[in-house]
Amino acid sequence: MDQTANTHATRALIELRKKIISGDLPGGMRLFEVPLAEDLKISRTPVREAMSRLAEEGLLDRVRGGGFIVRSFAMSDVIDAIELRGVMEGTAARLAAERGVEPDALASITDCVRLLDACFGVGPGEVDFDTYEMLNARFHRELAALCGSETVRREVERASRLPFASPSAFLPNRADIDAFRRSLTGAQEQHRAIVSAIAAREGCRAEALAREHARTARHNLEYILVKDRSLIKRVPGLALVVAG
Repeated sequence: MDQTANTHATRALIELRKKIISGDLPGGMRLFEVPLAEDLKISRTPVREAMSRLAEEGLLDRVRGGGFIVRSFAMSDVIDAIELRGVMEGTAARLAAERGVEPDALASITDCVRLLDACFGVGPGEVDFDTYEMLNARFHRELAALCGSETVRREVERASRLPFASPSAFLPNRADIDAFRRSLTGAQEQHRAIVSAIAAREGCRAEALAREHARTARHNLEYILVKDRSLIKRVPGLALVVAG
């Protein structure tokens, strides 16, 4: 029974998050347990739990009197979220360099960088985007944990929860775009430099590199908004962003 309840709660969370990020449940829309439960064909309890979780992630706001409302974000919110992630990851990198890293943890993130290197050179100018995205997520998880502080790891995770603030928010998703390929090459150089600075116990350098690395997402966002707005629908979470 507990396993079934957990399965329903997980499904409700995944389905609702997907509908919100895609824009099927647009910003400003008020959500209620009963119709959502009927739509998902599950009981109200897992839907209630899923909405509470999505409120913690920042995708929903609680409404006085009951229910939730889908949040909308200004472009300044997107930029601030990216900057905040950079600050938190920079702190994680600096503390890792200053405190030192367990050899196994350093070996693991170094291996991750090596595997990321292998995503390039599949063909002339080509990148294995799918593998890069998976390994990029691993790199950022391990970076957050390198200093050995659960508090820091948790706060980095919190700063990355919004879909447009995550480390993979503005990856090209297999789009054949030269500008994005160049940004991935630069980002990979930063991955190597961050790990090198941490291993050399260069705290300030590690922090600065990690903060600059987060701005790759901002540069890709600016490319989408200025050069090719047709890509907006292909970036998770931008459906929630409104002008202003």
